[in-house]
Amino acid sequence: MIYIVRHGQTNWNLEGRYQGRIDIELNEKGIGQAEKIREELKDIKFDKIFASPLKRAYRTAEIISNGDIIKDERLIERCNGELEGKLKEDCTDAVDFTDPNEKRFGIEPLPLFRKRITDFLDDIVEKYKEKDILVVTHAGVSIYIKCYFEGEPYDNNYSKLKLKNCEVLKINND
Repeated sequence: MIYIVRHGQTNWNLEGRYQGRIDIELNEKGIGQAEKIREELKDIKFDKIFASPLKRAYRTAEIISNGDIIKDERLIERCNGELEGKLKEDCTDAVDFTDPNEKRFGIEPLPLFRKRITDFLDDIVEKYKEKDILVVTHAGVSIYIKCYFEGEPYDNNYSKLKLKNCEVLKINND
């Protein structure tokens, strides 16, 4: 089984800011969320644990697992360029994050973002069949992980695929 977990809450999540690559710490609630997930998953002995190297995801993985965590750059959140740190409500319609040609404000092109996620998933699906794997990552990454396993949303509403803070997605890898 592959367990995909979005990191716990940060103050910027609470404030509605674009985080992207800015390395924001978990807040108290985020730490508590990770502790709750640790309790929920306590009976699972993970064969491998992967996490984004950003503090919010890596710290979530540490709290959940207490195991050897492999930092994987392919799990890092999409670069939101000049929008990082800005309130989402102030940037309404600034860019179309689902447009593969969108590059304004220096955001990471969608095809490159999706390719690194696909490359990561191709690696772990092939190497770790029938193993228990924990992957701790970010909201944007979680959307395309769901697309990888479940297909594209029929209505093109990608935002509905985003995991909530410390939500767990279980994927059968038999």
